[in-house]
Amino acid sequence: MRQRRTDYGTIILHWLLVAAVGAAFVSGLRIATEAPGRTWINLFDALLPRTNVWTLHIEAAIALVAIAVAYTVYLTRSGLSRRVQLDKIRLRTLIGRKQGRLGAVSVVLAWFFFLAMTILIASGGLLYFGLLAGQNVAAAHWWASWAIPVFTCLHILVQVMIGGTSQLFRIFRPQRLPPPPPRLDAVELLTLLVEQSEQPAPQSRQPHPQRKAAPGTAKQRDATLQSNPLVVAASVAILGTWLMIATDWLVVDGLRVHRIASAQAPILDGDTSDPAWRNIQPFSLMTNQGDNFDGKGETRINIRAVHDGTWAYFLFDWDDPTRSLKQLPLIKRAGGWQLLHDGFERSDEHAYNEDKFAVLFTTLDLTLAGDHTFHASPQPIDGVPETMTGRGLHYTPAAGIYADVWQWKATSTGPSGWMDDDHFGPPLEPTPTQLRNAAPYRGGFEPDPGTANYFNNFDAHLDPADRDQLVKPLRLPKDLAATSAAMGTIDLDPEVGENEGARWFMTEAESVPYTRELDRQIPVGTVIPGVIISGEFSGDRADVRCAGRWASGHWSLEVARRLDTHSKFDVPIKTGVFMRVAAFDHSQIAHTRHVRPIRIEVE
Repeated sequence: MRQRRTDYGTIILHWLLVAAVGAAFVSGLRIATEAPGRTWINLFDALLPRTNVWTLHIEAAIALVAIAVAYTVYLTRSGLSRRVQLDKIRLRTLIGRKQGRLGAVSVVLAWFFFLAMTILIASGGLLYFGLLAGQNVAAAHWWASWAIPVFTCLHILVQVMIGGTSQLFRIFRPQRLPPPPPRLDAVELLTLLVEQSEQPAPQSRQPHPQRKAAPGTAKQRDATLQSNPLVVAASVAILGTWLMIATDWLVVDGLRVHRIASAQAPILDGDTSDPAWRNIQPFSLMTNQGDNFDGKGETRINIRAVHDGTWAYFLFDWDDPTRSLKQLPLIKRAGGWQLLHDGFERSDEHAYNEDKFAVLFTTLDLTLAGDHTFHASPQPIDGVPETMTGRGLHYTPAAGIYADVWQWKATSTGPSGWMDDDHFGPPLEPTPTQLRNAAPYRGGFEPDPGTANYFNNFDAHLDPADRDQLVKPLRLPKDLAATSAAMGTIDLDPEVGENEGARWFMTEAESVPYTRELDRQIPVGTVIPGVIISGEFSGDRADVRCAGRWASGHWSLEVARRLDTHSKFDVPIKTGVFMRVAAFDHSQIAHTRHVRPIRIEVE
C-alpha cells in the first residue's frame, strides 16, 4: 500500500503552528490562574511554565500572527487553497457518502479553527493594546482558547476515520510540492468543444484517424519561472512581524507630567476642580480581570499629573459602583464576636474589604512587568511555603532592584491622608509563622521602613474550615452610640456601599482595650469597625500624601510625593520611569490590571 505524504511546506507550517499554539495555551493558562475563580487551573501546576510567562505568551502570539500570514500566502501561492475551500459542493457532501462526508467535515473543522484563531488574535491584540479591553473581550479570549484543544481532538479523530494511521502520520512524511493544475482557459475550452461537435460519428470497428492539430489551434502554455511558495510566505510573514514589533516599540503609552508653578499646586482634598487639572487631557486606559465592579471586574482609570520642580501631583479617577468601607467588621453573636469575612482566612477577602487603589513605579526597561515584578504559580520559589491564595508572588529578580508601590485604602489610610508606601524587592526569607502557614508568605512585597497608623481590631488565626469561628476584639467603643452613628446606615451586604460621611474605623481615643465587663453591656447584633487608627505614619512609609472622594459611582484620588525621596525603596519620578495602576472593588488582592506599561515623561 502506497504511503500517503504531505508537501514539506504544509508540514513545516503545521508543526510551527503546533509549537506556537502549545506555548500560547500553557502560558495563557498560567496567566489565567490570577483571574478570580480560576485557581482550579493550579491542578495542572506541574505542567505550566513558572518563569517568563508573559514574555512566552506574547512571543507565542507574535508567532501565531506570523504563521497565520504565512499559511494564507502559502495556500494562495501553492494552489492548495482548494484543500480548505468551503463551497456549496462541499456542504452538500455533508449528507453524502461517508468518505466525501468526512472530507467535508474536515474542511468545516478547519474553518472552525480559523474562526477560533481569528478571535484569539483579535481579542488578544485588543487586550494587549488596551482597546475595548473589557470583560466581553477577555471572555471571548478565554473561551476561544478552549476551542483549540476541542478542535485538536476532533481533527485527529476525523483524520483517523478518513484514512487510518496512514492518513494521520502523513504529516510526518514530506514530499515535494506537486505542480498546480493548469488554470482553466475559456477560449481553449470553447475551441475544443466546437471541434468535437464537428467530428463525424465514428464507424464501428474502424479506427478513428488521428487528426493533426492545426497550427495555432492548440495553445501552448508559456513556461514561467515560479518562486517557491514557502519562501514567499516566510518572507511576507517575517516582514509583517517586523513591522508589528517595530510599531509596538514606537507606540508607547505615555503620561506627561506637566510643569506648574508652586503656587498652582493642587489642594489635596479629592476635589477635581483645582485649576491645575482643568486644562490637562487625562491619560485613560481600561483595566480588567479584577473582582466585583458589578460582576464585570473592569474599570476605566484616568490619570493626570503635574509637578512644581519639587513635588509631583497625580489625580486618579476610576469608576466604582459602591463606596466600600467595610473592612473586616466584627458582629456580636450570642456566643461572642464573629469576624465578617469571605476568603480572609486564605488572604483573599473579596466581600468585606475596603476599596483600594495601587500604583507601581519601576525603572526596569520592560514591556511586560509580569515577568519582572510578578511571578505566577502557587510556589514560584523553591523552598518557601506555597501561597495561601493559590496565586503568585511579587518580587524582583535581583538584590538591590526595587519596584515602588503605593497603596491607598478607603478606610485604613485614606481618611488620615496617607498612601501606604511599599515596595517589591528580592524574595524574603519566610518567617516561622509563615512556614507554619499561620500567615501568608508574601515573596518580596514589604512596607517601606517606618510605621503605619492603622491595625486590625482583632488578633486571631482563622481556621479555613470554621466559618463561624469567634474572635476577640482588641478594642471596644467608648461610646457605642457615637460609633454606630459615625458608621452611618449599617448594611452588611458587601454589594451595598456606605453613605456619604460614614467611616468604618475607630480611633484610639474613641475606643478602650477589650474587657469582659464592657463586652457584656454590648447587645447581640452590634457591629463595630475592624480597623483602629492610632498615631501617624512615619519614616519612608510616610512619603506619599493623598485625599480621596467618592461620588455618583466614581472615586477621585489626589496624590502628592516628592519627585525624588532619595530612598533606595522609592523610584524617582522622572522621564523613562514606567508606571502601572490597579483598582480594587471591596477585594483584598483581586485587582484590575493592564498589559502595557505607562511611560512617564516629565516636563
